[in-house]
Amino acid sequence: MTEEPKSLPRYMGFPSFFRLPVTEELQGDIAILGVPYDGGVTNRPGARHGPREVRNQSSLIRRYSEVDKLSPFETATVYDAGDIEIANPFSLQEAHADIEAGFARYHRQQIATLAVGGDHSISLPILRAAAAKRGPLGLIHIDAHCDTGDDYLGSRFHHGSPFRRAAEENLIDPKRTIQIGIRGTLSAPDQWEFSYSSGMRVVMIEDVYQRGISAIAEEAKAIVGNEECYLTFDIDSVDPAFAPGTGTPESGGLTSLEALMLLRGLRGVNVISADVVEVSPPFDFAGNTSHLAANVMFEILRLMTAK
Repeated sequence: MTEEPKSLPRYMGFPSFFRLPVTEELQGDIAILGVPYDGGVTNRPGARHGPREVRNQSSLIRRYSEVDKLSPFETATVYDAGDIEIANPFSLQEAHADIEAGFARYHRQQIATLAVGGDHSISLPILRAAAAKRGPLGLIHIDAHCDTGDDYLGSRFHHGSPFRRAAEENLIDPKRTIQIGIRGTLSAPDQWEFSYSSGMRVVMIEDVYQRGISAIAEEAKAIVGNEECYLTFDIDSVDPAFAPGTGTPESGGLTSLEALMLLRGLRGVNVISADVVEVSPPFDFAGNTSHLAANVMFEILRLMTAK
């Protein structure tokens, strides 16, 4: 692995995630992988460009947290494992198969993964890889949408349905699933009925504001327990005033600070795989959304290395 260019200014050198070493070898504790795929979007595209711009913005992130003065890069061996290669991006299910195969390489070796998408449909093939030998995982899902819809224009595999499919495939345990920050208008009154009927805990954005960030974080920890879980962070959980660069913005979301505080409040959960998705640079302003995504990644790495 190459060494971080500590002697160079942060605007120089190859723009890897957090200026980390780059390798495709199966080694270390946590592999960060880009998933430049947005073939599952139902409206505004552009998330395929997310990994490249988040890499660029992540050079602004320093190595230590102001909260506890600790660095996830000293606690564990973390590296940039490049992008998942997708041979046929014009076929959604073939693309998902490539994503699953790419992540399976790491999970077979017990290497944790942090993915940067890409649209939210990529969570399903990553979960297939992560849960293959573990059984159903707990799920902490931070989003404006439940993403438990069904068929849309002839496809069951799009960015509005990954967690319905994941529950049906026994990749996640609905009773150990919490969905935080849900809001916005609906296509039908029962659009997210599967979340409720399957036993998922749905926390509307109004609940977050009425009860507070700390209370929601504690509830999330109680729901997933000490067993292994997956964490997925859709950038549209954040209000578009702070994160405009996304395909399905919804007004009235979390602030940047609240999003980071929520993640910090999850300290102690056993996250074995995670993703940050739906960053669409073409709709961004001044790189704000990609920069926030890099900060979110840093907090997730802190969760993954805290144990």
